[in-house]
Amino acid sequence: MTALNINARIAVIGAGAMGAGIAQVAAQAGHTVLLLDNRPGAAAQAIEGIGRQLGKRVDNGKLAAGSRTATLARLLAVEAIEALADCELVIEAIVENLEVKRALLRQLEEICGERCILASNTSSLSITSIAAQLNHPQRVLGLHFFNPAPVMALVEIVSGLASDPALAACLYDTAKAWGKKPVHTRSTPGFIVNRVARPYYAESLRLLQEGTADCPTLDALMRDAGGFAMGAFELTDLIGHDVNYAVTCSVFDAYYGDTRFLPSLIQKELVDAGRLGRKSGHGFYSYAEGAVRPQPITFNSEQPVETCVIEGDLGVANALIPRLREHQMEVIQRDGQGLLRVGDAVLALSDGRMACQRAKEDGLRNLILLDLAFDYSKASRIAISYAAGIEPSALEQGVALLQRAGFTISVLSDSPALAVLRTVAMLANEAADAVLQGVASAADIDLAMRAGVNYPQGPLAWADAIGLEHVLNVLENLQASYGEERYRPSLLLRQRVAEGRTFHD
Repeated sequence: MTALNINARIAVIGAGAMGAGIAQVAAQAGHTVLLLDNRPGAAAQAIEGIGRQLGKRVDNGKLAAGSRTATLARLLAVEAIEALADCELVIEAIVENLEVKRALLRQLEEICGERCILASNTSSLSITSIAAQLNHPQRVLGLHFFNPAPVMALVEIVSGLASDPALAACLYDTAKAWGKKPVHTRSTPGFIVNRVARPYYAESLRLLQEGTADCPTLDALMRDAGGFAMGAFELTDLIGHDVNYAVTCSVFDAYYGDTRFLPSLIQKELVDAGRLGRKSGHGFYSYAEGAVRPQPITFNSEQPVETCVIEGDLGVANALIPRLREHQMEVIQRDGQGLLRVGDAVLALSDGRMACQRAKEDGLRNLILLDLAFDYSKASRIAISYAAGIEPSALEQGVALLQRAGFTISVLSDSPALAVLRTVAMLANEAADAVLQGVASAADIDLAMRAGVNYPQGPLAWADAIGLEHVLNVLENLQASYGEERYRPSLLLRQRVAEGRTFHD
């Protein structure tokens, strides 16, 4: 089945921010769109709001005035559900309440023609459950846009147990025709994004709880080393802790208390205190007028260094070598076990063990562990940790080497897998389990995380780049350190390592 014909009439029920945004997307794509809300006058007000937003784009030279006029002409406010009878697609964007959605769809099933696709923009409810009481559950699917819908590219096409695959294909093609990046997913808790993204928040929250570093430092590392648009604390402040915490609890409960999704007591305390983030004026950070954002803690060294030795393969951190040379550092390369030596210091990419454990087990004095960076040739900040008992001069030498290469240094307490590495490993692990369980393909998961939450790379492609054997080793060491099922490696990851394959083979 191909995309809906441009002459097909679309209806959106719910004229809030999400519903209005979806209506705008469909109208800009050329469809006549009927907008309905149970609040008198709300649909008309939403269309007026769309007009103002489009007007700003016209004023900024980003949209032709004729396009604005044409889009608004295709948006029709209606006051009765019966007006939707001849629509070929109805998208509900109403309150996240299962019984309310079911009641609405029962009405629509009676009013709309047999060819009409009934879609829900739900972000958390089961499509299977929403459709279960209908006479024709096969015509119900999820069409999950991300806020703001006119801006965010991702649309999750969600199939319930009874959903017709042909209709899922139609919605996929339709979303693509609307300029979106659609992905297919099965109706499981959190779909793709809200499930796979949980470790991004959870690992930073855990590191904070353990006193590994403070919020500004961890946020800076995720941005400046990890390449993410925002750190977990500033992002949850933006989302709202009530919303983010509720989603985490929902996924945790839906998976019968699986510790991978364990909610954070720190975040619960913020919610209990009414510190919901930007919208309340305070979350992890203060947003009061005149409030000064605390800065990340950095470590500096004045130690002069001119020469370093690379022993063997540094893996994904090999990009450090040309960077060091570009900064006039003499680099000597020889065989070895993947270490970087400068003066008395020994540096190594973390393998998930604590520095104290690795130093003892591998017989390495003055060991400094490096965190992951998305691109070692361009990252502006890097995290390190070190084993207790390190000679101060050796620590200074290691830091001086990284400073010489142009990095700002953040020192974390001795924690397994540091910050970026443990987060990326856990994101990849969750994504691998989603592939294993048939939730979505590896390609769709990577696309969803890039287009839906602006990750610098899809977690499975990122794991491929790091090396799946290294990722597996990191997770096994995390699990051994904590003794928790939370860090158990996915069976699919173990299979791919054993087969010598990547996630995208």
